Amino acid sequence: MSYRLLSSPLQGFTDATFRNAQQKYFGGIDTFYAPYIRFNRKMIIKGSYQRDLNPEVNTSLNLIPQVMTADADHFIFVIKYIQSLGYKELNWNLGCPYPMVTKSGMGSGLICNTTQIDHILDRAHSETDVTISMKMRLGYESSSEIVESFKILDKYPIKNIAIHARLGKQLYKGGVDLEAFQKCIDVAKHTLYYNGDITSVAQFKAMQERFPSIEHFMIGRGLIADPFLPSMIKADTNQYPENRWEIFREFHDTIYQQYDSMLSGPTPIKMKMLGFWEFFSQSTHNPQKVYKAIKKATNPFKYTRAVNEIIALQKKQ
Repeated sequence: MSYRLLSSPLQGFTDATFRNAQQKYFGGIDTFYAPYIRFNRKMIIKGSYQRDLNPEVNTSLNLIPQVMTADADHFIFVIKYIQSLGYKELNWNLGCPYPMVTKSGMGSGLICNTTQIDHILDRAHSETDVTISMKMRLGYESSSEIVESFKILDKYPIKNIAIHARLGKQLYKGGVDLEAFQKCIDVAKHTLYYNGDITSVAQFKAMQERFPSIEHFMIGRGLIADPFLPSMIKADTNQYPENRWEIFREFHDTIYQQYDSMLSGPTPIKMKMLGFWEFFSQSTHNPQKVYKAIKKATNPFKYTRAVNEIIALQKKQ
């Protein structure tokens, strides 16, 4: 069976800078999902969202915008905005697990509110012609929540539902619940995508064998930890290219320079790259030591020296 690999959106990471560099240096992702648009009271699309979705900076990849809201007016507003840019599909985030989101009834905190889900989807489908897809968790408190929501979702021509096989309250702790995901397959009428803990070629194969009817697999944190992963899955190999660290260095320098030009001062770029290295370090021989070295680099000169030393050491091992 053929399959497609999708990039799960991670706020603060999978923006246009990362997406374009990942596509250029590694490839393997068929479709990228942009980090969600969210409103802070005023119904205005922030400049950062506008820059990220600008078609002119996303020419080399297939991109789908995402929104996170529990408000129907906001939902319609975003639909009209993304359609003005030429996008034909909007993904609705009912998956975000963070308490500051879920306590306000959004993300995975909205899954149990089937009345509001119904209201928003009804308005979206009656007032617009956009294609809607969804990104969900199994629920916030219980996997029974998503099963209940299918009774509403089945009323609408939703393109697909990507399910991260955890509960919202788990955040990213504990294992994925494959039995609960199988139950979703058994009862859902829509096309389902699998998301959760695909961090190696072996884990991808295990999910593919466990769920033979699934044709779309979404990679989130695993893509940032190892940007080679999608292309290695596609090539069905565990072998990295011989020039692995040269390629990674070019990728790293590209995103570093672009973020540095966008951010003001040494502290923002340090924090930005520290966030990335929390993931990047996981693909090195000594993750804790590597992350500690980056954390100790207090200025751009020390940061560059630390990166040089890390990559030189990786080449030797």
